[in-house]
Order: sequence, then C-alpha cells, then structure tokens
Amino acid sequence: MSTQQFLENLKLRRSIYSLGKDVTLSKEDIVDLIEGVVKESPTAFNSQTQRVVILFGQDHEKLWDITAEALKPLTPAEAYPNTLKKLDSFKAGFGTVLFFEDHDVVKNLQEQFTLYADNFPVWSEQASGLTTENVWVSLSIAGLGANLQHYNPVIDEAVAKEWNTPANWKLRSQLVFGSVQAEAPEKEYMDDADRFKVFG
Repeated sequence: MSTQQFLENLKLRRSIYSLGKDVTLSKEDIVDLIEGVVKESPTAFNSQTQRVVILFGQDHEKLWDITAEALKPLTPAEAYPNTLKKLDSFKAGFGTVLFFEDHDVVKNLQEQFTLYADNFPVWSEQASGLTTENVWVSLSIAGLGANLQHYNPVIDEAVAKEWNTPANWKLRSQLVFGSVQAEAPEKEYMDDADRFKVFG
C-alpha cells in the first residue's frame, strides 16, 4: 500500500450518524476483522490492555435501550424526546463495539515498574484511542459507516451486569456501525500554520 492510499483510507473514517442494517459482510467476517485489528494495535510494554465486546442483533439494540433508561432520570423532560431520537439512530445500526481497558493489567504494570507508575493509566488510554481508531478505519475500508459515543460511566454498571464483564474492565467508548444511509458532510480543516511546526 502506498502512503497516499493509506491517507485515502484514513479519510474514509468519518462520523456517520445515518446508519442502517443493510450490511453485506457476515457477522463472522466483522468479528474476524475487529479481532485482528485489536491484536495488531499497539500497547505500552505490549501490555494488551484492550478488551472488546461486540454486540449484534438484540444485544446491540438492548445496549441503546439500556442507555435510554439510564439517561431518562438525568435528562430534562423537554429534552428527552431528542435524546431518544438520537439513541434510536444508533439502534438503527447493525452493531456496536464496546471498548474496555483492563485496569488489573495497568495496576500490575504500575507495581512492576514503579518509575513509570503515573504513566501507565495515560498509556492505557492512548492504547484505547489507537485501537478504537484502527477498528473504525478498518470498518470504513470495509464499506461500513460508524460513529463513536461515550455514555460511560452512566451505563457502566448496567453494561457489566447485562454482558457479565469483569469488574476490572473499564468501559471507555461505544463504536456504533452499520450501512451508510447518508454520507457525512465535507470535513473542514484548520489552517496548517496553526497546527504544525517543523524545524531543521
């Protein structure tokens, strides 16, 4: 792959909010893709702190029902219909990837390498971001749309109970994916001079 093709692949990754279930890839192919990408995503000290739960069908829809229920007491009554509308747009997708970080691994590394103890939580978050981005780009290359949500920690307890995730798995984000029903608007970029500095 050329560097130009790599950049073109990165450009495919957009926040697609109009998602559907008209997906030609099989669930098995999607799972294989996500698992492969997670395995190849970098972590500090090769700690492999990422943990992933992939939801399809009723489980995918259940997540957004759980989120709606959790948000209801926290949302002003007049705003709740709009909240439900947004959550229904996620529910209309084909699946959701839940990204977690294993904090037991982080704690063990802090104990083993005390000099870097303060850095391991930061590195763990960086690994989570890298993994999420890699999965998102890969799904985009495969022709799927996706958008990233962060309803943690509001839904953490209910998610752990529903899908029996260990207490040491900390939920970091939710990547909703499905068929692209409407393209994202053109992306705007800030001026390069305000963003980059090059020396030497």
